[in-house]
Amino acid sequence: MSKTSKIPIHSDDIEIVPINYKHNECLIDFKTEITELKSFLIEDALDNQKQKISLTFLWFYKDQLIGYVSLLNDKINLEGNLKTYFKEKDVLYKSLPALKVGRLCVHDSFRRMGFGRLMVIFVIQKAELIGNTIAGCRFITLDAKRNVKKELDSIYFYKRMGFKVLKGRKKGTIPMYFDLKID
Repeated sequence: MSKTSKIPIHSDDIEIVPINYKHNECLIDFKTEITELKSFLIEDALDNQKQKISLTFLWFYKDQLIGYVSLLNDKINLEGNLKTYFKEKDVLYKSLPALKVGRLCVHDSFRRMGFGRLMVIFVIQKAELIGNTIAGCRFITLDAKRNVKKELDSIYFYKRMGFKVLKGRKKGTIPMYFDLKID
């Protein structure tokens, strides 16, 4: 399958499930250029889930593993412009609750087809569900991985999805956030 071919994605063809030990075989066949993301999936995702650190959702398209997203709790410390913004709205807390995307990865053969976008929409829906029914959740946070290959530099993707840079850096990861409350 070409990396640039668009395919019609039907929700009936997508299955999203929390990772479990029964998935070990399909994890080995998962392909991504970013070694760290495959290593996390194979070595750490299930253990982190057992330790109640993060929850990893596997995405299957027509029974093939095409990606995953790991979620955990977080907070944003209100500093600088964010502190001023919230102070003007009489929100005087030092930090606000968030849902963090620990990892998000799409199989190399399924990149640029809209699955990453669907995964972010899924995360937004989960954060809204938490914020509306379980506990306060104002933001979604993540650390966008920088990459010398522009097509693998996730900051551009997340900016297109409405995320903003929390702290600018030239190398490593870029902390970003998505505000769930639209004024």
